[in-house]
Amino acid sequence: MIQTFINLIGRVFGVLMVLCLGLMVLMVFGNVVLRYGFNSSITMSEELSRWLFVWMTFLGAVVGLIQHAHLGTDALVSRLPALGRKVCFVLAHGLMLAMCWFMFDGARQQTLINLQSTSAVMEVSMAWLYGSGLLFSVLAALVIAHELWKFFTGQLPDTELIGIVGSDDMPHGLSSVASDSAAVQAKERT
Repeated sequence: MIQTFINLIGRVFGVLMVLCLGLMVLMVFGNVVLRYGFNSSITMSEELSRWLFVWMTFLGAVVGLIQHAHLGTDALVSRLPALGRKVCFVLAHGLMLAMCWFMFDGARQQTLINLQSTSAVMEVSMAWLYGSGLLFSVLAALVIAHELWKFFTGQLPDTELIGIVGSDDMPHGLSSVASDSAAVQAKERT
């Protein structure tokens, strides 16, 4: 059930990232055309584009975590025996959970500090900008904790102890996180 929710988050965030990018391109291109063609502009497009970029970055970080698509190296871990890989897996996930806590605490503080502050052009609470860090830290912690739970309950195969994929194995589509993950696992087994 949790894995289904995580996969759904990956698909929904993939669509949201595409929408953010599309809106950013549309607003920036439209502003360029308006500036050079008609000597006017949409004042909020620059600020909104920056906000969309921040949100898209944090949404993409969650999707990357779900797909194990972040950069990493396995030069040491892949040479360790199974016990060593398991210890490194638990240590790495523990450190990532600690970082999620630090991120959550910092983003929470910034959100509370900026709750009454408004942006210069859009005049929207700056808490919405810092809320992206809150959302990321909570969802990233959920994904990491779920992987740890699968490890401790024996549901995580040894092939998934190394939590990165090579550049040749990286899934390029965001439409189906579950099938991409299954394809990577199948490729690792062969």
